[in-house]
Amino acid sequence: MSANPALPQLDITPEAVEAAKACKAWPFEEARKILKRFEKSGYPETVLFETGYGPSGLPHLGTFGEVARTTMVRTAFRLLTEDKVATKLLCFSDDMDGMRKVPENVPDEKALEPYLQMPLTEVPNPFGGDAPSFGDNNNAMLRRFLDHFGFDYEFASSTEYYKSGRFDEALLNALRNYQKIMDIMLPTLGEERQATYSPFLPISPKSGRVLYVPMKSIDADAGTITFDDEDGEETTISVTGGAAKLQWKPDFGMRWAALDVHFEMFGKDHQANSIIYDRICNALGGKAPEHYVYELFLDEQGQKISKSKGNGLTIDEWLTYAPTESLAYYMFVKPRTAKRLHFDVIPKAVDEYFQQLDAFQRQDTAQRLNNPVWHIHSGNPPTEGIPVSFAMMLNLVSASNASNREVLWGFMSRYAPGVTAESHGKLDELAGYAIRYFNDFVKPSKTFHKPDEEEHAALSQLHQAFQALPRDADGATIQDAVLNVGRKYARYHDPKRTAPDGSPAVTGEWFNALYRILLGQERGPRFGSFAALYGVEETSALIESALDGSLYNQGN
Repeated sequence: MSANPALPQLDITPEAVEAAKACKAWPFEEARKILKRFEKSGYPETVLFETGYGPSGLPHLGTFGEVARTTMVRTAFRLLTEDKVATKLLCFSDDMDGMRKVPENVPDEKALEPYLQMPLTEVPNPFGGDAPSFGDNNNAMLRRFLDHFGFDYEFASSTEYYKSGRFDEALLNALRNYQKIMDIMLPTLGEERQATYSPFLPISPKSGRVLYVPMKSIDADAGTITFDDEDGEETTISVTGGAAKLQWKPDFGMRWAALDVHFEMFGKDHQANSIIYDRICNALGGKAPEHYVYELFLDEQGQKISKSKGNGLTIDEWLTYAPTESLAYYMFVKPRTAKRLHFDVIPKAVDEYFQQLDAFQRQDTAQRLNNPVWHIHSGNPPTEGIPVSFAMMLNLVSASNASNREVLWGFMSRYAPGVTAESHGKLDELAGYAIRYFNDFVKPSKTFHKPDEEEHAALSQLHQAFQALPRDADGATIQDAVLNVGRKYARYHDPKRTAPDGSPAVTGEWFNALYRILLGQERGPRFGSFAALYGVEETSALIESALDGSLYNQGN
């Protein structure tokens, strides 16, 4: 019987468990580390997986990726333990942190300036709505998406944990071990910072700000700290009940010890500090969790994505142009490789996801555990594939000037008889995404190439070839006809290869020229498949419009 009845049921067979033990997919490698952790001690009542989130700005896709990837490790762990061990995913928001700077992507930045250094849950919500604070608003945005995707998780607010007393004992323990924490922290700081550093940050009773001030004294027996408030008045407060919080590095270690966290992943920017988190956790009587360090996401310019700057993609932006599965796929692939997180990565992620989904149906158990879709769907991927790729749809929209799904379905139904919006709901969904993506990103950058004299001659021959093709010619037949035309022109010959029949092989430049001239872009999918989808007559008419100059004049 499953120890996690609320989660999707796994297909647990002896063959699957054995395959999981040897599987090289990174979630299984991480899950096996967690298993090893409990070899001698046995399993606790619940194995706790945690993710951290700093709501200093609107949540971006990197935030989602942390939850998605941790869920993948959790699913792998469930299979390895035959789902006999209870697990929990805790999504922890550091919303009691002080607002150190006003984010650049909020309305009326000046209105938030008086709230600098206030806990994020005390900063007014600049976006309006029901959320009472800036931190609460950003937490709600994150939870809305996590719920939409169907993650199984428990949300935790730092403010709630501190103020409700859930961290009280851990804070008193940190106060008792104050010198141990200082001994860990001080060697990592510069001389000037060493002189004023304290792991405890009092919340000013007068201004409500998070104060970075030195301690004048501490009293572990009374559970208090003494410091000078902003106005210079000496003040003594308790460290419990939300009157103070810990600096972020000690806070990491304290939380791990207090909650007995067993696994947490974080970005490469935390890697150098992870040893500090571990040492503080251990100094407080805990056992540091297993870690997984992933590479950071980069924006279009190759710069690290920042919540406060708002560069890179937001969750809602990705979902405007592609389904959630494609996003999860992007998160699964090569997490330890820095990746650009920009609009132009979306089409490739969509098509590669569906390629993997199609392959899953033909794979054995071991291969399936290595397939990204097993991890994306917690061991239960859907069976519905798509007969038309997303990239092909984008080109179809371009050639047909389709403005709605019905136009696209007119082509797709002819290309794949029996396939309808009702029978293939995911394909219908993708059609809407394709139109939206094309209009917003492809169409504005389209530049049609005017054929030179030799290209014009090649197009004329291609037009004749299309005129001679059967109206119902398939993609392979069309591709052969296109290649035959390309072979007649030395500029498209590949000097390093020949065709199987000994004729000149054709370079990709021939097809690139066709896409520049006919679609106004540098690259495209297999031309024969595109023409079969669009239609022989329609493609012939498109070539004719390039020959008479109307396509170039219209597009430029």
